[in-house]
Amino acid sequence: MLKPNSTMIEFLFEGFSNFGRQPRLVLFVVFLTLYLLTLSGNIIIVTIIHLDRHLHTPMYFFLSFLSISETFYTVAIIPRMLSDLLSPHQPIAIQGCATQLFFYLTFGINNCFLLIAMGYDRYVAICNPLRYSVIMSKRACVQLASGSLGIGLGMAIVQVTSVFSLTFCDNFVISHFFCDVRPLLKLACADTVINEIITFVVSVCVLVLPMGLVFISYVLIITTILKIASADGRKKAFATCASHITVVIIHYGCSSIIYLKPKSQSSLGQDRLISVTYTVITPLLNPVVYSLRNKEVKDALCRAMGRKSFSL
Repeated sequence: MLKPNSTMIEFLFEGFSNFGRQPRLVLFVVFLTLYLLTLSGNIIIVTIIHLDRHLHTPMYFFLSFLSISETFYTVAIIPRMLSDLLSPHQPIAIQGCATQLFFYLTFGINNCFLLIAMGYDRYVAICNPLRYSVIMSKRACVQLASGSLGIGLGMAIVQVTSVFSLTFCDNFVISHFFCDVRPLLKLACADTVINEIITFVVSVCVLVLPMGLVFISYVLIITTILKIASADGRKKAFATCASHITVVIIHYGCSSIIYLKPKSQSSLGQDRLISVTYTVITPLLNPVVYSLRNKEVKDALCRAMGRKSFSL
């Protein structure tokens, strides 16, 4: 029987410690490569948007904000995971665990609401183009971005306070590669019903409601696009939404599998695999999708490279 231990000050990540040294080294190289590609991709996107005046529009303002948020999101998780792949069983202080969970939730939730803002921007651009510049003013964009971050901060504080107000048992091994809510709740000695309810409510607010709003906006967008007489006009309108809807499906899809499925169907091994997807792979898809599928970004990159070549 595990005893409550209110004096515990450290946790250990199970992570990939059950893998042999050789597989861990292979994973280290793969994850490090993906991480560096994610960082460089997001830095390039933010830099290009800042430098190219053609991209000084609400859509790219939100994209640059999303890239910055994704960068902080990955920094909160991946460096520690890479360190554990090289040297497993490194303890993490309970304060460090709380800090990691706080930043992970803050920027993860911020990303969810930024995708709503981007969806709203596409809705206004296509369904109400004559008032676009008035509705999506610079002030409105800043308020939407600030509101997204504010919601992320508020919900993260609620979740972190809820989890770390619990008493943990002598079993201090977290069955994950970072501090997440569900693996931490499994280590608690106290009744976690209230915490589970809080987690479910936050998940609904962060995933279900945003997905519903994005779905409604795209129903209206598609309805409007189908009314466009010109085939080229319809194609161009769809193209402006393609990158966003791709990122939305991947982002909400992976998160929903983890946080909305019943607790009874929760498999720690499966959860870890999906977590790798949305902490390592999904953040890379943001710069890749917006670079390869977006003509304006590709044109801006060409202009920047052309200026650099000319200056050389």
